[in-house]
Amino acid sequence: MDLPAMSVSPPKPATQSVDLEIKDAQLIFNRVWRDLEQEFGRSALQFPKELILLGGAPGAGKGTNTEFIRKIRDISAEPIVISQLLDSPEARKIKAGGGMVGDEEVLRLLLHELLEPQFRDSAVLDGFPRTKVQVECLKMFYDQMIQLRREFSHTPEAHHFRQPTFHIMVLFVDEAESIARQLKRGQETLAHNAEVTQSGIGELWEVRNTDFDENLARNRYRTFKEKTYDALVSLKQIFHYHFINAQARIEVVQENIIRELEYQSSLELDPRTYDLLRHIPLADDIVLHARQELVNRLDEYQVENPELLVAVVDFIQDKTMPIIKRYAVSGRAMINTEDGLFENPVALAILIDIFSERGFRASVDIHLQEIPERFDLITGRIEIRKKRVYRITVLFGGSQIRRG
Repeated sequence: MDLPAMSVSPPKPATQSVDLEIKDAQLIFNRVWRDLEQEFGRSALQFPKELILLGGAPGAGKGTNTEFIRKIRDISAEPIVISQLLDSPEARKIKAGGGMVGDEEVLRLLLHELLEPQFRDSAVLDGFPRTKVQVECLKMFYDQMIQLRREFSHTPEAHHFRQPTFHIMVLFVDEAESIARQLKRGQETLAHNAEVTQSGIGELWEVRNTDFDENLARNRYRTFKEKTYDALVSLKQIFHYHFINAQARIEVVQENIIRELEYQSSLELDPRTYDLLRHIPLADDIVLHARQELVNRLDEYQVENPELLVAVVDFIQDKTMPIIKRYAVSGRAMINTEDGLFENPVALAILIDIFSERGFRASVDIHLQEIPERFDLITGRIEIRKKRVYRITVLFGGSQIRRG
């Protein structure tokens, strides 16, 4: 006797989806991208110009250093924390056991979030990518951003599709340090939440089961080593970056983050362009030693050109300071002079350096004016005298009077 047809049920679509999601990054990405195009339209897929991906082991300090990165990159938008995006009951259950949520759900939520207006210029991602599938999807996402840029490059929408820049920051700590930090964070969370509950002031911190159980904390770290670590290593085949040792002092870690950002920024240019520009020093390198070099120059003027130095100081005190004081509110003064003192270019250098040492910003423009002096009635010849006018602009902080 044949069994009723209803007793033989096909596999659930959700199970198929999970299997495919784990094994086929191309299928996952294409499905998510197709849904985005259908929901928003291709011209509305306007993603951030700059993405900073911050990954690392549990307890490596991603939260702390996210805020540091936002500060030095002047990013106003709040970071996108992947663990906070995945806030469904199913996701919370998986995370509580130290596991990971499916790649398609992560990618779908992330790309939707990146379309929010506040991320139009820059976004910091905390905790992505975490699997090799996500790494492959990230590469496809980058390729799609490039394709969108080409597609809209000659349209009125071109300014919404800029050259994407991906920076990768990966913090690493060993297993013992990770477990210790996770458990310490658990105790700090309990103390903080108790104080907030008692005082009614402040916001409660997220309570993670893995922060209170050593075995769960160890399992979370090993999940990172078995899945995320290999994924991040494979990411190096696509984007250039170095792992950052996060077991050092916070000051050292943040110095390394700055260096890594500078290193990756140097790779944004075409290699030929970078090779052409690399001999020009960075502004930060110049500023670093500017004060000491200024002091050295002023001392050299005292030794090698003492009379000229005195003459320039007298000029500043007698001719420029009365004018500067009159413009103290605006913080901008302009002085014109024909003083022959400045026919010597060293005098101009001394003038600018003195103003710099005193906290002003000075610049000098030289204007030549031709003035008729004699006219020969017989030959019609005009004799011209060239007058040299030095226009000195002095900028400074100015007064706060009558300012909003």
